[in-house]
Amino acid sequence: MGAVGAADAAAPGSGVPGPPAPAKTIPRAAHRTTPAPEATAPDASRPARPGFGRLARPAPGRLRPQVRTGDGKARWYRPLAVLADTCGIGVPLTAALAADGQDVPALGGLIGAGAWTAIRATRRRYAAQRLGESWGVLAAVRDWVLLAGFLALALTLAGLDDGPRPTLALAALTPGLALAAAVALTTKLHLNRQRRQARAVRRALVVGEPAAVDQVVSRLASRTDHAYVVVGVVPVGSRAVQCGMPVAQRLPDIGTDRAGDADAVLRAVADHGADAALVVPGLRMTGERLRHVAWALHGAGLQLAVVPGLAEVTESRVRPTTAAGLTVLQVAPPAQQFGQPVLKSLLDRLGAALGLVVLAPLFAALAVAVRCTSPGPVFHRQIRCGLDGRPFTMWKFRTMVVDAEARRAELTRSGANQHDGHMFKMRRDPRVTPLGSVLRRLSLDELPQLLNVLRGDMSLIGPRPPLPDEVARYTRTELRRLAVKPGMTGLWQVSGRSDLSWDETVSLDLWYVDNWSVATDVEIMTRTLRAVVDGRGAY
Repeated sequence: MGAVGAADAAAPGSGVPGPPAPAKTIPRAAHRTTPAPEATAPDASRPARPGFGRLARPAPGRLRPQVRTGDGKARWYRPLAVLADTCGIGVPLTAALAADGQDVPALGGLIGAGAWTAIRATRRRYAAQRLGESWGVLAAVRDWVLLAGFLALALTLAGLDDGPRPTLALAALTPGLALAAAVALTTKLHLNRQRRQARAVRRALVVGEPAAVDQVVSRLASRTDHAYVVVGVVPVGSRAVQCGMPVAQRLPDIGTDRAGDADAVLRAVADHGADAALVVPGLRMTGERLRHVAWALHGAGLQLAVVPGLAEVTESRVRPTTAAGLTVLQVAPPAQQFGQPVLKSLLDRLGAALGLVVLAPLFAALAVAVRCTSPGPVFHRQIRCGLDGRPFTMWKFRTMVVDAEARRAELTRSGANQHDGHMFKMRRDPRVTPLGSVLRRLSLDELPQLLNVLRGDMSLIGPRPPLPDEVARYTRTELRRLAVKPGMTGLWQVSGRSDLSWDETVSLDLWYVDNWSVATDVEIMTRTLRAVVDGRGAY
């Protein structure tokens, strides 16, 4: 919460849009301090990179299909998901029908399990490209609601007078929902761990103009929440690339030889054992050139992906259409569908009210502890900036000495700030009381902000609420953080908190502002408990 502390994000294509991971993760590409020499074939004497072995290199012109279903993911993902779905619905439903005195309970359980797996399969939950890519909670809930509706309709149409009680049948379906979400979580965590070790990935070439290639390679290398590891680049033109990746081939500035473009890309793929190409369109990488490269790659059984230049836009907001034969990507505004802003506000108020009631004994105990362990008030009130920069008074349990605000200026002048951005952070802040360090470590000092959520100044989920003097130094880009209500917890908190750089903090907040949804909020909330227990970056 507020300092509740920000893991790997759900990958594109998942049921719940996943946030970007901080740039402090293990890089995918081994960047060099100087650009790599151009080469058309790698040095065979060099050992393969750990985590992904060399693929067999077919001779140019005789490329064998290398598309790997599921990107080399563990083979147990799909059997586990199908088994869990079948047993999670079939067994409890059979037991419930037997307890209700139904004649053939096993048949009812079999029908329920079959309907559940059919719904999941129809919605491509078992597709290799999707397994492990999503935290799966919201996707499972949507499928479960569809199953409940289907079974209710089936019972109504059957007209059984002595059918099972609806409440009993509904309760019997609940274990299936919980098990489906647990399996999705297990596979997601396993895949995240695999990708941090550069496993279960596709070996990719990046094709495009040098500046665009540098940008794409840098972004892919900074994060592990995707399925690509860059093994080389194919720049257009003679300009040098700065990303440090080996130049497998070059395409001419003016693309008149379509066959030559395709052959160059295929040779690069063969030389570097790649099984995918990421093409960045541009002024010189035209649609016509891309078309011929696509034909060649698909003819060789290889994957082609086009990087359109959109950043921090989740797949759920993008809808491809066509116009006059052109592929058009329509980008929807964030979270405007189905009254999500109203639903978010309602959930915030209900959650805050429930939290205040349930945590009332803890509030009382913490208040007594703060009052008895150091002189000064129980609560610390501070002016923060909320939605659109509007100031409000934020409440916290006091964790510092009473003159902490006055001493901050002195510490700032002495260069004690250990954060590279506008925030003031010290790992061992002398102003923090002994009890305060414990409260901060467990994020208990943030609990009074439930009052701010109940009043509507804050949300349960959102960016960190900044101080007015921080906002005064914001750039136009950084001001975008104020486009939503600040939150008690958010991507910053569950991704490392104060251990993150300022640029990483802003990047995470901007991603949230542009892509938030109720589903994303639920996902962040589920990761908050882990971040609180971990305590990383909380000081």
